[in-house]
Amino acid sequence: MHSAMASLIAFVPAAILLTLAPGLDTALVLRTAVAEGPRKAVLAGLGIAVGCLTWAALVAVGLGALLAASTLAYTMLRWLGAAYLVWMGVKMLRHPRRAFAVESAEAGKGSAAFARGALTNLLNPKVGVFYVSFLPQFVPHGVPVAPFILLLGAIHVGIGLVWLACLIAATRPIARLLHRSAVVQTLDRVTGGLFVAFGVALAVDFRRA
Repeated sequence: MHSAMASLIAFVPAAILLTLAPGLDTALVLRTAVAEGPRKAVLAGLGIAVGCLTWAALVAVGLGALLAASTLAYTMLRWLGAAYLVWMGVKMLRHPRRAFAVESAEAGKGSAAFARGALTNLLNPKVGVFYVSFLPQFVPHGVPVAPFILLLGAIHVGIGLVWLACLIAATRPIARLLHRSAVVQTLDRVTGGLFVAFGVALAVDFRRA
């Protein structure tokens, strides 16, 4: 129980920093809020949450079955995850974005906004790859893998919903802020450094083991 709590305490700040880094979900909600209003932006955010939870559930079920059956598979997956995180982090550190454009969105029904948010994640395999690479690092030994990964996914989605709500509530100031090159570069570098740190820490733990 202590190990599980420590993992959750470590996961929350990491998930917060990763959520704050502007990406596809942020762009979708911002441009929906600007072009279609806050109500449809909320629906788009809920669609994004459903998409992420679906990926988390798929990853939890698949990883739970795989990792419970094979220690070797678990070890290999963790090594691959470490390599992936370091590669992605170095890429962000070397080539941080200088701009974050918020494009206009076509007006439509609320159901269309929800579907747009859900499909943005469901049709993006990078979300699944991210969950496979990132979430297992925070699964302590001795806990059921699938439920714990699903819990981590739910926490990440909950943090994301709070962030998206803040975006919608302060659409114009945040949109202007994300047009500043220094802000975008700093967020990318902080996120990249976080990815590298977790990847290296994961590799070091395996060497000690």
